[in-house]
Amino acid sequence: MPETQTAQKDPVIVVLQLTGGNDYLNTVIPYNNPLYRDNRKAVGIPDNQIMHLDKDYGIPHYMAPLKQFWDDNKLAILHGVGWKESPRSHFRAMDIWHTCEPIKVGTEGWLGRVAREFDPKKENVVTTVSFGPSLPRSLAVPGVPVACVAGPLEKYGFLPTIQGEQRKQVLERFAAMYKPAIGTGPVMDYMADTGIDSLKGEDILKVAPQKYSSTVQYPNTPIARKLKGIAQTHLADLGSRIFYCDHSTFDTHAGQNPGHQNLWTAVTEGVDAFMKDLREHDHADNVILLMFSEFGRRVRDNGSGTDHGAGGVAFVLGEKVKGGHYGEMPSLKPEHLVQGDLNPNMDFRSVYSTILDKWLKLNPAPIVNGTFEQPAFLH
Repeated sequence: MPETQTAQKDPVIVVLQLTGGNDYLNTVIPYNNPLYRDNRKAVGIPDNQIMHLDKDYGIPHYMAPLKQFWDDNKLAILHGVGWKESPRSHFRAMDIWHTCEPIKVGTEGWLGRVAREFDPKKENVVTTVSFGPSLPRSLAVPGVPVACVAGPLEKYGFLPTIQGEQRKQVLERFAAMYKPAIGTGPVMDYMADTGIDSLKGEDILKVAPQKYSSTVQYPNTPIARKLKGIAQTHLADLGSRIFYCDHSTFDTHAGQNPGHQNLWTAVTEGVDAFMKDLREHDHADNVILLMFSEFGRRVRDNGSGTDHGAGGVAFVLGEKVKGGHYGEMPSLKPEHLVQGDLNPNMDFRSVYSTILDKWLKLNPAPIVNGTFEQPAFLH
């Protein structure tokens, strides 16, 4: 057996952020509820384009790859996720998801706290890897390194076109620049740590594509490329435990058809390829994937799309997931809506708490700032 067997067994979480506010009702469709048709005159999914999950719910045909995960009992659907009095602002809502602070502005990301628990001495600067051009707030904690990969992993790095002795000299100069100077204060200290950690992370991650070989063909989409990078890193056994990526924009105020279809086609085809890749390499058993969006959308469409809402849906899939519905879709009856929105009935921190306790084996309370009911979607 390879020496990496122990590291391979460590539980890994992949987070896929559906940025912009995914339309819950057109993702998990209550196709037998007449109120769905009454409210979705413009963007409702026709009956002949719905794949039934059971007698109450279905998914659009363009989310077909998720159907197999559902049939294999490896897909958990988490209904009515959000929090009471949720804002309709993208920035504030996402900030709350990232920091677990619905009342005040948080300063630490929940996954950054997880990374700190995993590696308090910063022994592995690629414990957390984010694929995207910016650092998600959920990963940001002072002193916790995050490797941010803005493009394909093959092209990742600091001055990648400079090689050999010249590269060594340039990196040494930058490392010297990043060393904190006496009396410069916490901001410069933070920049120094971040710069040095980035240089270390680059040299570690650049080996991943070199070690990667797969028969799986990923679609040529931004989210599939990010997921392929995550697979490459995971398969390289570098000790990475937290992966993050996003796909946008689910902010479908207008032109929701076919916009929503294009978004979910890219996501589900990318996820399908990703999981096939991990399975091909016998690296799927210790990975779960969480998909979430900052909020759902209004029950009644606006004639072309849907506006910002409240209660939403989240998904968790993986080999160790207990598939099924968790919680209930909030009522569509007018008297039960909150300003025209589905009323959230599952706190998002409940989802995190299950993952933290049952999967990552951490005490959820200090990470999510409280104790919350844990839906049992993990073995």
